[in-house]
Amino acid sequence: MTAPTVKPSLTPNRPRPKRREVVENDQFAAFHRRIIRAHGRRVASGDVEALRDLVGLSEVIDQALTDAVQGLRAFGYSWAEIGARLNISRQAAQQRWGGDKP
Repeated sequence: MTAPTVKPSLTPNRPRPKRREVVENDQFAAFHRRIIRAHGRRVASGDVEALRDLVGLSEVIDQALTDAVQGLRAFGYSWAEIGARLNISRQAAQQRWGGDKP
C-alpha cells in the first residue's frame, strides 16, 4: 500500500517562492490604457451617459491597487520594494495601503 501524497498547494505554512516570472506585463498594461483612453474619447464625443462609468473605473483601479499591494505583501515583498516600484517612499506606500491589513 502506498502512502497518500500531500498536495503542496494545500499544505499550510509552506514557504512560497518570492518572485514569479513576469509575462507580458507591458503589453497587458498598454491594452488597458488603450481601453480607458477610448472610453474617455467616447465620453468626449458626446456620450454623457458613459461619464459615470468612466469615473467608476477609478474606484475599480484603486481597489485593484489595494488588492495587488496586499497580495505582494502576502507574497513576501517589503514596503521598501513596493515603494521603489512606485517611486514613493516605503512610508508613503505603507500609509496609503494600510500597513499589514489582510
